[in-house]
This record gives sequence, structure tokens and C-alpha cells, in this order.
Amino acid sequence: MSGNTAATRSGRIPARLAARDPAAWTSAYRRRAVVADFCCGLAAGLLAYEVRFDAHAYQSAVYLAFTVLLPVLWTVSVALAGGYDPRFIGVGSDEFRRILNAAVSLTAVVAIASYVVKFDFARGYVVIALPCATVFDLVVRHVLRKRLHKLRSRGACLRRVVAVGHAPAVADLIFELRRSTYHGLSVVGACLAGRSTRDHIAGVPVFGGLGNVTLAVDRFRADTVAVLACPEMNGIRLRELAWELEKTGTEMCVAAALLDVAGPRTTIRPVAGLPLLHVDHPELGGGKQVVKSMFDKIFALTAMILLAPLFAAITLAIRITDKGPVFFRQTRVGKDGDTFFVWKFRTMVVDAEQAKAKLAAHNEADGALFKIRRDPRVTKTGAWLRRWSLDELPQLFNVLVGHMSLVGPRPALPAEAAKYGVHMRRRLVVKPGLTGLWQINGRSDLPWDEAVRLDLRYVENWSLALDLQILWKTGSAVIRGSGAY
Repeated sequence: MSGNTAATRSGRIPARLAARDPAAWTSAYRRRAVVADFCCGLAAGLLAYEVRFDAHAYQSAVYLAFTVLLPVLWTVSVALAGGYDPRFIGVGSDEFRRILNAAVSLTAVVAIASYVVKFDFARGYVVIALPCATVFDLVVRHVLRKRLHKLRSRGACLRRVVAVGHAPAVADLIFELRRSTYHGLSVVGACLAGRSTRDHIAGVPVFGGLGNVTLAVDRFRADTVAVLACPEMNGIRLRELAWELEKTGTEMCVAAALLDVAGPRTTIRPVAGLPLLHVDHPELGGGKQVVKSMFDKIFALTAMILLAPLFAAITLAIRITDKGPVFFRQTRVGKDGDTFFVWKFRTMVVDAEQAKAKLAAHNEADGALFKIRRDPRVTKTGAWLRRWSLDELPQLFNVLVGHMSLVGPRPALPAEAAKYGVHMRRRLVVKPGLTGLWQINGRSDLPWDEAVRLDLRYVENWSLALDLQILWKTGSAVIRGSGAY
């Protein structure tokens, strides 16, 4: 709590949000969300009313009344859709999905109600009001979520967690939550399974074994217990722990022994009284892949047309400053191990490949990668292009002809692919991407093992929704410029 206290004294974090009890900042966030939703509904209603109706129209009074009522209906719809559920605070995909569900439900209610009472509701009003309320609310919720993430990065609005499980799994959880503070969880104590004499693990104090969980919750004033997969925590012990935590209102979450398998691929099916977790196979073919391919090509073609002036400007800049060829062509490994030529704007001197051997001793990357933060082969124009990831734009041509996808694993060099183990070869079952999880999580700053994990996570959990999320986040990653060298 020392980080929270210091930040509060400096005035950066409201004291009520840095409170030990998560109910304080949770309630504050929910109040802001309710007010924001109400204002979005009111703004959408007023906009629709002004655009659609003449103030002297004989039905204007009816629609004015509905405009006044719309914020209440919208807020109630969001509440019924679970838009204020504390479990999904700060979780963008779930929070946004509930806003969309509220919009669909309210539209259906309005349509059914107007049919029942035989009122010819103006379609123009509905077409403006409800979509605008949805868009306004998605934008406002995004702003609220980003503000919450910023507070969490400074140590506020975090749930205090006691992690339970074997030491390696607990250490991995601590690392991941420290790296991604936006999850809103901070491990403050651990109870380790098996025989362990550790006092600390990854800087977190250890408070005995599995029998000391409730004592650890009281000792560290935790509000959440995260039980990681371990055979010692069987069904009976887990049930008893749940009963103990119920007395203090402490939340409990259980992590299955599944590596980077996303929620949409898992369903719980009770069989003979046992909650069996069914894992679907990843969607590596079929109709959704056809839709993905069509979306990729339409997006790539549209982007190339719109960005033609930028392509021309970059071409001119490279010609003027370096006199060499504009494009750089290199062999990469694609889907199923097939090779293709990837196209980029040239950012290095012409003889960069020949000079690579002389710089091998300065390689800063681990694994199969070769990266130097201040690579002397990069030209002045090239450094600027890399900073804003503009050198990657010609890969839109690779997407258009089908060698690559907009989103996917990083396209690997043949020398890198030759060093792949069994697990890494899994990334070759899909097309490499112009962007991906590696792009929005640090790019060249990522350790090799983390880059491998992210590539495999994408392959195992691919979906159109995930692609859209990655494309959305790529913009902010490019603006930040972290790992761009």
C-alpha cells in the first residue's frame, strides 16, 4: 500500500480511489458510468429530435417526451445487460459487448412496443437516436477505461490478491500482473503448494501452504484469492476454501491448467456432478477464415489507394536523402512453411546485409532474433520511418496478394524458422501479419520467450473480434513508439 499512499499524498490519485477497500473505487467508477450513460442517452435523443423534427410538428410533443425518457431507458438497458457489473470494470471487450447488447435489446423493445400500441414510430428518429447513443457510450466508456488504466499504472484501483499454487505458476502470475497493471490485480501474498521453505517469491511474501489461505487473506488484507492449477487443491479442499472465503466476502477465482486459451474457446459442461471444461479446437479454416481473407484484401486495397500520396512522399524522401533503391525485398517464411518476398521501404544502407556479420557481437535480442537499438546501418530517413512503422506499409501489397494477413504472427526469416522448436512451428499454421499481439505489446523490446508466447496465443485464440481489437490498438502502439528500432 506504500505506493498508493505516496501517490495519494502527491495529489495525483483521489484518496477515495486509493482506498484499501475496492468497494470505494468500484462504486465511484460505477457512478461515473451511470452518469455518462445517462448523458449519452440524453445527447443522442436531443440530436435525433433536432435533426428529425420541426418544432411545430404535431407529433413533436410525443417525441420530446420520448427524448426525455430515453436517457432513463438507455441506463436501465445497460444495467440489465450487465454494464455495471464490477467483474467487468476496465475489461474493454466485455464492457463494450454489454453496451452493444443493451442497444440491440432497447431497439427490439421499442419496435415491439410501437407495434403493440400501434404507434407509427418515426424510423428516422430511431435510426439516429439509438445508434448515436451506442457510439457516444462506447467512446465515453473507452475514455473512462483509459483513465482507470492510468490510475492502475500508478498503483491505485487495484484488487489485492493472494495467489495459491505451485511456485512457478505463482511467479508467472506475479510477472504477468506486474507487466499488465491494467488488469487491476496486484499479488500481495502467496500460499505455495508442496514443500517450500521460501519466504518470498518474485518479491512477494509467502505465507505458508494451502492450509493458510484464509489467514493470508486477513494478514495481507486481500479481497481476492487466485487459485492456480495444482493437484493438491482438489474439489473438496476448493469447496471448503470457498466456504471460508464466503464468510469474509472475499472473491475467489480459479485458473484452469490451460496455456493461453481464451474464454470463447472454453465452455463448462456439468457431467455427473463434475464441472468439465470443454476446449474447442482453434478455428484455422472454414468460413471465418474466408471472411478474414476478404476483409484483409479489401482493407489493404483501400489503404493503398488512400495512402498513395504518403507512399509518394516517402519514395521521394528516400531518393533525395540516400540515392539507393526505395524498396527492400527479403525472403520470409509464411503459412505452412512456404517462403515469399516481403516488401518494405528501405531503412538501412544498401550493403546492410553484408555488414550484419560484423555487428553480430552487438546483438541485443535473444533467441533467433537480431536487433540492435542503435543500429549504425539505419539511415536518417529510415530511423524516422521505423519510429512511426511507416516502413511496413508496402506489406499491404503482400496482404493484397495473399502472402500475409493484416493480423498474425511476425513474419520470420528462414534462418529464424530453421531454429524453431516443436511449439514455435505452430505459428506457421496461419499467415504472418502486418501487425499482431507482438506489435501492441512492445515490439522489439519483447524477450524472445514472450514473443513466442504471444504468437502462439494468437494462433490458438484467433477470431475476427480479436483481429479488430489488435488493429485498434496498433494505432496507439505506433504513436507510443515503444520498441520501434
